[in-house]
Amino acid sequence: MISYRDLKKSFGDKHILRGVSFDVQDGEVLFIIGQSGAGKSVIIKHLVGLLAPDEGEIWLDGREISQFSEAQMFEVRKKCAMVFQHATLFDSMSCVENVALPLRKHCDMSQAEARSEALRRLEQVHMAEYADRLPAALGDGMRKRVAIARALTLDPSYVLFDEPTTSLDPVSARRVDSLIRELSDKMGVTSIVVSHDLVSIFSIADRIVMLYEGYVRLAGTPEAFRQADDAVVRQFIEGRADGPIP
Repeated sequence: MISYRDLKKSFGDKHILRGVSFDVQDGEVLFIIGQSGAGKSVIIKHLVGLLAPDEGEIWLDGREISQFSEAQMFEVRKKCAMVFQHATLFDSMSCVENVALPLRKHCDMSQAEARSEALRRLEQVHMAEYADRLPAALGDGMRKRVAIARALTLDPSYVLFDEPTTSLDPVSARRVDSLIRELSDKMGVTSIVVSHDLVSIFSIADRIVMLYEGYVRLAGTPEAFRQADDAVVRQFIEGRADGPIP
């Protein structure tokens, strides 16, 4: 389980997180939502050591990790893979070579062994038939699936998705949604998804955490959000420009 406890983070005089607390349960798909600048990506970057909190604690599988050294974060990053908003694939390498790269780097595999395992991972994300294509030959949604395959290579317990459907067409976005749901249902992967895509949020989330002005405004199931009478929550999920959000 992952637990954020009273997390605080500022950049200069800009207070992003003022005391954020919530838990992520094993095997669930949890969405973090909120307006731009609310600290959604900041939350997940803390988990993998890209940022350090000013105050508060982060617990991962029974260990408090917020003050880990860079060397200690290596094991955390093996458990927590991150899929960035942009696919971040190497354009000069084929899809299977991109996926095989962490295997060769971290698992002491031969080229043939790494390729075989990379093909298996591509199969899991329904991209095996494109294994020898260069990323530039694929659409954004397909590149995103290759990036997810690469994230799975070290068998992470948790996968962090930063705006996975941004810039995708509706069909590609729904395919990525289905894949995230499949990772949880079939492989037991816990997913934390930063998103403002309302279709994604209400299609595949088990629970949702909404950030507002540095705090958790509401945490609960999609149904709890649908029934909420909080004005800030309602404005966000209805996509209205009026109301309390500036």
